[in-house]
Amino acid sequence: MGCNLKDLAPAEVIRLNDLAGKRVGIDAFLTAFQFLTTMRDRSPQGDGGPLRDANGNPVSHLMGFLHRTTTLLALGIKPIYIFDGESPELKAEELAQRRERREEAERIHKEALEAGDFPLAQKMAQRIMHYTPQMVEETQRLLDLLGVPWVTAAAEGEAQAAVMAAKGQLDVVATQDWDALLYGSPLLVRNLMDDGTKRYGRVVHAQAIKLEEMLENNELTREQLVDLAIMIGTDFHPGVKGIGPKTGLKLIRQHGDIETVCEVKGKEVPERLDEIRTIFLHHPVVDVADADLQPGQVDKKGLIQFLQTERNFSQNRMDKAFDKLTQAGLLREGGQTSLFSF
Repeated sequence: MGCNLKDLAPAEVIRLNDLAGKRVGIDAFLTAFQFLTTMRDRSPQGDGGPLRDANGNPVSHLMGFLHRTTTLLALGIKPIYIFDGESPELKAEELAQRRERREEAERIHKEALEAGDFPLAQKMAQRIMHYTPQMVEETQRLLDLLGVPWVTAAAEGEAQAAVMAAKGQLDVVATQDWDALLYGSPLLVRNLMDDGTKRYGRVVHAQAIKLEEMLENNELTREQLVDLAIMIGTDFHPGVKGIGPKTGLKLIRQHGDIETVCEVKGKEVPERLDEIRTIFLHHPVVDVADADLQPGQVDKKGLIQFLQTERNFSQNRMDKAFDKLTQAGLLREGGQTSLFSF
């Protein structure tokens, strides 16, 4: 999830209708994990894993992407999904720590199942979800059938989306990861895929954060925002001990950059500082042609073959998806419909 900038970012609650006509770059991996961790087997003796079809294939990711993507399309939103590429080498330590936590959770999960402790097994299952390469391919196949563009990033998906937004290829970056602001996204929308659901007894609403407004309110340049984030702690460095968001903001305003702050406070400058800065300010990306971001066609027959025939989706689930596409003018009986008509 990167660096939590919640205390610095003024968030505005928005309606999804406000995004009608907008090209929204969506962090595919974080979205997939949302689906996998919420749509799980919680039956009395369930293992807590993703929902599966009759052949044992996981389908939670497909259910989630079908439902939410057709909902966005029906609202007039133009989704473009961004998939992660290779993680930067600087993230290796963070990824190793995540693997250790997952392996420990897997051990507890296995022992809980063997002991018949299904509540504990289901709790641990949420921590060991893995968006496999096969699931990624299946998601991309679904998006192709829906005519929805997708991009595989050179490295971090939210960074790819942020750079594309800064270049004007996207209007919005939708992710839960605050790092999109560090990567330069002019507009970040959080809770896009959760909008309208309940969390801890409250209804979740989409929130918009504008980078320029955030910088002005905190009297920071983007370079200083990146330095502040590095001091607080990111996926690429644990941060400077003893410095949190409020203290860090005060120090950056007073002294301008990390090196000066560390000198004044008698702290060590973070290792590989310039490399970390470069990750945020000049992140590696793939060049994407504007033509590749144009919507394609909805393939109704292909969707039926893939989801209903191969993955055992119910007729009711398919009908709901097709109804949303039809009501939005994206699908007509008797053939495929180009999303250009939308």
